[in-house]
Amino acid sequence: MPLPEGIPTVRVTGRFLTPDGQPLTGQVVWRAPALITFGAYEVILGGPVTAPLDATGAFTVEVPATDAPGMNPAGWSYTVAEQLAGVAMNRVYQVLLPADTPEADLADIAPTNPTTPNYVAVHGDSAYEVAVAAGFAGTVAQWLASLVGLQGAKGDTGATGPQGPQGPQGPQGPQGTEGPAGAPGVVQSVNGKSQAEVVLTAADVGAEAAGTTVTLTTTQTITGLKTFSAVPSSSAAPTTANHLARKSYVDAAAFAGEWSPADHGLAAWAFDPALGQSTALYPGSGPIRVTAVMLRAAATINRIVWFATGYAGGLLTGSWAAIYNSSGTRVAATGDMSTATYEPAEVHNAGGATINSPLTAAYSAAAGLYYVAWRLQYNTTTGDGPMLLAAESGAGAPPNVFGYTAVRRFGVYTTGAASAPASITLSSMENGANRFWVALA
Repeated sequence: MPLPEGIPTVRVTGRFLTPDGQPLTGQVVWRAPALITFGAYEVILGGPVTAPLDATGAFTVEVPATDAPGMNPAGWSYTVAEQLAGVAMNRVYQVLLPADTPEADLADIAPTNPTTPNYVAVHGDSAYEVAVAAGFAGTVAQWLASLVGLQGAKGDTGATGPQGPQGPQGPQGPQGTEGPAGAPGVVQSVNGKSQAEVVLTAADVGAEAAGTTVTLTTTQTITGLKTFSAVPSSSAAPTTANHLARKSYVDAAAFAGEWSPADHGLAAWAFDPALGQSTALYPGSGPIRVTAVMLRAAATINRIVWFATGYAGGLLTGSWAAIYNSSGTRVAATGDMSTATYEPAEVHNAGGATINSPLTAAYSAAAGLYYVAWRLQYNTTTGDGPMLLAAESGAGAPPNVFGYTAVRRFGVYTTGAASAPASITLSSMENGANRFWVALA
């Protein structure tokens, strides 16, 4: 949108080339020192005017004259900033654009010598040309001679005028040559170390090494097990999602007054045997029984535990037990339980007791879902083998897949294996009707 009609303007052109005649790229920015008010035109002008160079390296810009009547403030000049690509030092300088010169070329008004004044006026008619236009007849030399008068008497020294305002910062000068290197300073003592050159570590100045501290606000990734030397100060009952919770609070909230596996020296169990109806069942000789166990906290597992209501004899070769993760991959196993004797060794019909079989190696288990699978081989004619505690259900097949997660909580593989397989296919496990109690310790 053009300026309001009546405001005098000056059309400035220019062209920038490399020494071999190639056009430069960039722009020339024009700035007034402040907002300029034209009351008669009801307009306020402000901000820079950017004139980009075209494909030939030329530009054209039309801006208000610096002596336009009726503007406030008056008596100012434009700050011109040349922003040219590939030029080591771009110039910044001042120019006046009087209204009586409506067109100007930047090459005529831009400074070319750093020693010239910072303010450059627009080139107009010379004083000689003005004199000729006014009627003077003669050469330039004659006109200059006519300006010389008699020398007058020396006047008195005038009073010192007030100091003027500080001018704008000039363009940066070229970088000087690098001076000779100074002699190295000698450090007498740094934190108890006395030598010419001192190499300090973080510990030398009582600081933590980089990457070893936990900051309060920045984003960090902290690895490894962190153990507090004292109980962290946190609410006993957290109230928001970003509060810490102590283990004692979590344990109390998880079981809400009920007995937990840990209260019985166990890491996890299938269910609380004191809740609901329970019964005693033979697991059968040959099939693989499976019961899921949810381990709520990481623990080292050393043995698999059952409860036998009666046990009339020993097991045969091919009896084993194993632990599988949530994907069905074996992570731990017992040995042949016909030779790896139960502990306690014998539980007879006279009374029931907890029995267990040790793993061949301790297993460091992360919290999560695990499947305990076992296969017992015993003499079914005499009824030898343990009668194990199980959950009783009035239904012929209680729900072992419940809710939306489709986690099989118990089941059976009717076809057994002589030893614990490396993996089990959970989707092929039959539902079965008996949920045997099992625990990890």
